[in-house]
Amino acid sequence: MNRRDFLASSTLTLAIPDVFSAVDRKPVVGLHVWVYSSDKPAYDCFPVLDQVFADAKYAGIEAVELMEVNVRHDDAVDRIGDSSQKSGVAVIGASYSQPMWDKSKQTEILDDAEMVVGRLSKLGGRTLGISVGNTPKKKTPEQFDVQAETLKQIQAICRKNKVVPNLHNHIYEVADDLYDLQNTLQRVPDIALGPDLDWLFQAKVDVLTFLQKFSDKIVYLHLRDHLWTGTRSEALGEGIADWGAVARQLKKNRFAGDITVELAFPPGFKPTRPIRESLKMSRDVIRQKFGV
Repeated sequence: MNRRDFLASSTLTLAIPDVFSAVDRKPVVGLHVWVYSSDKPAYDCFPVLDQVFADAKYAGIEAVELMEVNVRHDDAVDRIGDSSQKSGVAVIGASYSQPMWDKSKQTEILDDAEMVVGRLSKLGGRTLGISVGNTPKKKTPEQFDVQAETLKQIQAICRKNKVVPNLHNHIYEVADDLYDLQNTLQRVPDIALGPDLDWLFQAKVDVLTFLQKFSDKIVYLHLRDHLWTGTRSEALGEGIADWGAVARQLKKNRFAGDITVELAFPPGFKPTRPIRESLKMSRDVIRQKFGV
């Protein structure tokens, strides 16, 4: 899917709240819930979603990207919808991670995807950031074939629900000269990308080159900052990432997708400030560097 198709798919009328409906809009700035989830059982921040949406509102962030575990609760649509309505902050979508390469789990994954994407659509979400799952050794051609088949069926589920699937990366997808990603794209050439720029850095992939190479496929971005050591900083602007250079490359690409802040702290790290303040600082950097 190219940028034009993504924009066409994004002109939905959302009930809570309507921040995505304009065709000629600026990118929506969201937050991913990982920083609220990393210390929770099963990485599920569902019990504190009111706080997540309130913090987004405080920070000037327009939307929240959930994790699939949040949406699996029986009362997810009502509870999350209520948090969104009270805060005036939209649900932009969810991240979704499964072992797409595992044939024995394919039916289970597709049934789960049908449920997650259906509920996400009811919440007004329109993006699904897919992680395909890692293996102990490099995936075989047969595993890539299964992975591709699973992704194509998830694409069909997403089309039915007017949700845009995109490949989200960690290190394993882009290591070894993009081995996993390239094999996936050879088999599913029409799938969009939603890269995490910090994971690209951690994998020693040149971020600007990646943005240029895949400019016609990138519809979504995850941003996080880091030190030279690779340790993540508390907020955007406190590390070494050159956001000005990233913004200039996106302008050259005529990038028309959305931008999400995904803070992540090292194990055992004790934040020096409330998370909402780090989100506000990050939002200010995006406003200053990206003009949105």
